[in-house]
Amino acid sequence: MPTIVPLPALGLTLGLALALPAAPVMADACPAPGEWQRHGETLAADSLLSELAAHRVVLLGEQHERLAHHRWQLHTLAALHALEPGLAIGLEMLPREAQPALDAWVAGELDEAGFLEASGWHQAWGYDPALYLPILHFARMHRIPLVALNVTPELRRRLADEGWTAVPEAARHGLSEPAPASPAYRTALAEVYAEHPEAADPTADAPDTAENAEGLERFIAAQLVWDRAMAEGLARAAEQAPLVVGLMGEGHVRHGHGVPHQLAALGIEATSSALAWDRERGCPAPDGIADALFGLGDEARHEPAAPPRLGVLLFPDEAGVRVARVEPESVAEASGLVEDDLIVAAAGRPVAAAGELVAIIRRQAPGTLLPLEVRREGEARELLARFPAEAP
Repeated sequence: MPTIVPLPALGLTLGLALALPAAPVMADACPAPGEWQRHGETLAADSLLSELAAHRVVLLGEQHERLAHHRWQLHTLAALHALEPGLAIGLEMLPREAQPALDAWVAGELDEAGFLEASGWHQAWGYDPALYLPILHFARMHRIPLVALNVTPELRRRLADEGWTAVPEAARHGLSEPAPASPAYRTALAEVYAEHPEAADPTADAPDTAENAEGLERFIAAQLVWDRAMAEGLARAAEQAPLVVGLMGEGHVRHGHGVPHQLAALGIEATSSALAWDRERGCPAPDGIADALFGLGDEARHEPAAPPRLGVLLFPDEAGVRVARVEPESVAEASGLVEDDLIVAAAGRPVAAAGELVAIIRRQAPGTLLPLEVRREGEARELLARFPAEAP
């Protein structure tokens, strides 16, 4: 999948394992800060969390760049761990190849810098590790197993582009064919693709062209591989742990379409999903979007400042990262970057993956220059990206 620098582009009913002590109270259309809701009804936190802990798999969806979502995940993990100390945590952020690094982190054998390097964090995930480190430290402190759920973007693209049967079984790393998307999921993915057709194909034309129809099918196929990979990782972890909590983008969780659908196809029905919700997203929340919602207050002022943006859409390339699109009036446009430029180094450091460029840009101070080494039509060039100064 492509990456927009500095960040990457883009219901089952709760089992009544434990009876509620009292009838639920009809709530405001939005869950109040600190309260849990299900279908518009306010639930006692202890009862709701006990229900979640009784499932085999619980999915906590996130908006990757929202610090408040990761704080909510951490607090929920702590509560679930108190109820079920044997839980494991599954992570969308890393592919299976990073499992040895996760094991070493939990065992206390790596510091933060060593873990980020050993896991290939910046190559695999374009989001700031600082958003996730409190959760990672919590897991290490309690020796909670961390499970890499994903597969590499290269494998996802290959399966989506070449088709399932064209990729040898040995190259699939044990991944089985996804269950077909439901009509509702296809519709939801088509809506996402219609807004950003370049997410699957930077050369896509208007939505009614044959090329774009093919791009949509590749996009859906890639999403299904993504969902299936995480579902299989969760299913394997559930064979070893009484409860597995998966942390992933909420697009894989909403309405039970993505990972829950693939889990059900694998025979795991005892799953539940939860999302964080606030008034800015609109209330009431769409019915059935998740099995439980947690109310957030106005967390915007507690979010970190937006990271610097270069303003390009990137695709991987064997020799660096390829510019697929330049946003108008962006730092990239002002620097002279153009479509099809190959970025091979930034700040004097070689760049082999979009995540590496993301990490360099994230460290860029306001009002400074970032040297970029690019290749354009075989010719080496050096450009300077000027990042704006902070507003007074």
